Amino acid sequence: MAEPDAVAAALAAAFLDGPWTADALTARAREAVGVPRARWVARLAGEVTGRFGTPPLDAPRELRAAVAGSPAYAGARDAARRAGRPLRVAHLATGTTRMGRNRFSVPPLDTVDDLAAFCGLDPAQLDWFADVHRFQVRAGGSALHHYRARWVAKRGAPRLLEAPKPRLKAVQRKVLHEVLDRFPVHDAAHGFVPGRSPVTGAWDHVLARTVVRFDLEGFFASVPAARVHGTFRSTGYPEPVAHLLTGLVTHVTPLRDLRAMPDGGSAEARHRLRRNLSHAHLPQGAPTSPALANLCARGLDARLDGLARVLGATFTRYADDLTFSSTTGLDPVRLHRAVRAVVADEGFTLNPAKTRVRGAGSRQVVTGLVVNERPNVPREEFDRLKAVLHNCVRHGPTSQDREGHRDFRAHLLARVARVESVNPAKGRRLRRSFEQIAW
Repeated sequence: MAEPDAVAAALAAAFLDGPWTADALTARAREAVGVPRARWVARLAGEVTGRFGTPPLDAPRELRAAVAGSPAYAGARDAARRAGRPLRVAHLATGTTRMGRNRFSVPPLDTVDDLAAFCGLDPAQLDWFADVHRFQVRAGGSALHHYRARWVAKRGAPRLLEAPKPRLKAVQRKVLHEVLDRFPVHDAAHGFVPGRSPVTGAWDHVLARTVVRFDLEGFFASVPAARVHGTFRSTGYPEPVAHLLTGLVTHVTPLRDLRAMPDGGSAEARHRLRRNLSHAHLPQGAPTSPALANLCARGLDARLDGLARVLGATFTRYADDLTFSSTTGLDPVRLHRAVRAVVADEGFTLNPAKTRVRGAGSRQVVTGLVVNERPNVPREEFDRLKAVLHNCVRHGPTSQDREGHRDFRAHLLARVARVESVNPAKGRRLRRSFEQIAW
């Protein structure tokens, strides 16, 4: 770090390297900058202890910023420059960090070394996988990248799938199961939450007079690294630990992958997607992204749930799918205006092409399920799957695998299980057909 940032960082490290009293802080700070009798150091120590009642062991960067902005430090720095003798670092303390209040009983990780051990990596490997300086953005060869990217064309703007390679994926799974699974999720969120599903979300909208659905544009890419860092900090992890955790679960899309974006969608939507992908974001394809998206959208969920209650309605969210319903009716124009304002304030964008309003006299679909009377799969979906299974029995499964699935048996089984979870009677009929297939 260049002076004066290096001096402020050295002073902050010295403050955290022992007892938290003004005299002890003054002695360590004078040693750090090599000025044994400087009066401004005592004034700085007094300012710091006045601002921080206890040592901010979980926030060394906040302490460094406080030192850099201190009137005592600024005055000494400017006077030293005018005299031609800029402040220097004479002794650099190692400093230390420690968790703040552990709000959600997550694994205690006081230091960067603790995080490396937790991930099964040495500190150098941790730096490489976290890539907080984003060296991979400029790396030319794919062997140096931690993700494999694939564009998927769809209606509207295309979607970028960024799948982590095996070693990083294993680390992310550990973070997911041992850290993120401990965080509470808002009751309105039904996607990627244990014990919740499209079916649980659909039940909340059964027998509604009006169902209104909105879609969030580029949901995962819209979640920036700063919001992810705040999520990790909220559970007490020190700033350096939260910084590296954020690096492990976010990604900046390399320029070569941005240039490969296929056609589709409006120019504005493509610009927003490219802008979000060019900054650190949640990669769609990482095992940690769905859970983190839910956690980072907690404020959005709370505000939209509050809006629904004011309007006498019900609200649920499944990933990027926002659904409102009411048994007494909703004003779609008023609702759209209010939702758009909340969504924008929370850092997201509505996809105007996917807003749907359905009354009781039309088919109301929530998370792919018809909810007019009770959650059920659409008739055409059931008929298509029934026909595929019948043809698999008669002509063999290879004849029906037109999309080249990696595991067609598992694909079909998942579709059957989906029907079973919604309509057990129909699901049993499909399973009997599935079991007659000669694999």
